[in-house]
Amino acid sequence: MHHSPPPGHPEPLPNPAEMGAADRRAPALGRASLDLMQAAAVATARVARRFGPVRTLVLCGPGGNGGDGWGAARLLAQQGWPVAVASWHEPAAGTDAAVMRAAWHGPTVPFTAAEAARAELVIDAVFGAGLRDPVPEAVADVLAAARRVLAVDVPSGVDGGSGQARGRVRAADATITFVARKPGHLLLPGRDLCGEVHLADIGMPPGALGDVRTWRNTAALWTLPTQDAGSHKYTRGHVTVLGGAAMTGAARLAAAAARRGGAGLVTIAAGGAGDLYRIGDAGVIVSDAPLSELLQDERRRAWVCGPGLGQAAARAALPPLLAAGRLVVADADALGAHAGRPQDLRGCSVITPHAGEFAKLFGPIGDDKLAAARAASAQTGAVVVLKGADTVIAAPDGRAAINDNAPAWLATAGAGDVLAGLVAAHLAQGMPAWQAACAAVHRHGAAGRLAGPGLVAEDLIDAIHSFVRGSQPARSALH
Repeated sequence: MHHSPPPGHPEPLPNPAEMGAADRRAPALGRASLDLMQAAAVATARVARRFGPVRTLVLCGPGGNGGDGWGAARLLAQQGWPVAVASWHEPAAGTDAAVMRAAWHGPTVPFTAAEAARAELVIDAVFGAGLRDPVPEAVADVLAAARRVLAVDVPSGVDGGSGQARGRVRAADATITFVARKPGHLLLPGRDLCGEVHLADIGMPPGALGDVRTWRNTAALWTLPTQDAGSHKYTRGHVTVLGGAAMTGAARLAAAAARRGGAGLVTIAAGGAGDLYRIGDAGVIVSDAPLSELLQDERRRAWVCGPGLGQAAARAALPPLLAAGRLVVADADALGAHAGRPQDLRGCSVITPHAGEFAKLFGPIGDDKLAAARAASAQTGAVVVLKGADTVIAAPDGRAAINDNAPAWLATAGAGDVLAGLVAAHLAQGMPAWQAACAAVHRHGAAGRLAGPGLVAEDLIDAIHSFVRGSQPARSALH
């Protein structure tokens, strides 16, 4: 993996342990650790200049994060800024941070809330992304007094691996991070606490990051299916949505999304409730045939089980679908029907729980959403789409992507049904399950942005179409 991926390349999200390993590998690959720290200080000073020149206080911790702060203070002072430094603890002798500390000849002031309140900008270089313990109250008090904060790597107290807040965290106005974003920059609440995130290339050697298994969910992770002159409706795949009698809108939304998502044929298997569906979308086939008969058609590769189906019907339908080896997207009632029995979902291609459904299936998410999604995927063998503003898409082999393009207004009834249909459309067209899910989640978020505030789920259908027309599929670097 490259340290600063060019457009079209997957964007890695190394956790603090992976980032630490990269730092340790760098010298053998030709980049001294002190050079990396100096480059980080330059990047920090560059972002600070967006705020000033203003009276600045740099808060430095004892580790590498503090070293970045000492260096940034020196550079800003050289440019004529009024800068002082307050040290939480002095760096250990012989470290790079101690070298940077020794090069500071400007004023040092007490590490107090009063000093933070006097400054127009506080640079938070106390604790970096690897902090596991709560922020000491004394540090939290000083940061709380700041008017504006630029955080180095992450705001002190944000866990770079999980995005969790360790203790009382002062949200930053902006954050500067180096080499690559970390999961905690995208996962909540970390994403909200970081403010605007600036990513700086500090010259980490190619290859230093090693094998990172988490990525930001971008178009570099998948290849969308393309049509050629030989394409027809069956080569583009057949999606079947199981429909119930009570909540017909859910199945309709999934079916409409599957059509817009590129499936050549879409059927609603209405199970005797066909008349309720035939007055709907003209392009959707409605069938009253029993499931056993529909499964005799091998071209029906992809199925959506759950939206509006009812738990009893979902519980009955899932085993024959899985026994027939079909590609199944399990959502809504198919998840609720198997609360506490996630093993019953083994054989599904993709499952799409929101946080509440996930907890009923697998137990509490806990404070590490990424780890929870990975464990659930390994347990079921299915790609897990753990939905939210920071949706995680996890594969059984340990790959995971974090999605950050979904607007807040996407949280509306029926949006999940649209996502399930979109995933199924991708599966029907031959996309591997993890890629199919990553692409669907990203397209879903992009459609939500395009539709704008106040959208209802139906608006997403046309927005998916508009987004597809305006986007070019990227070649995937990961298969």
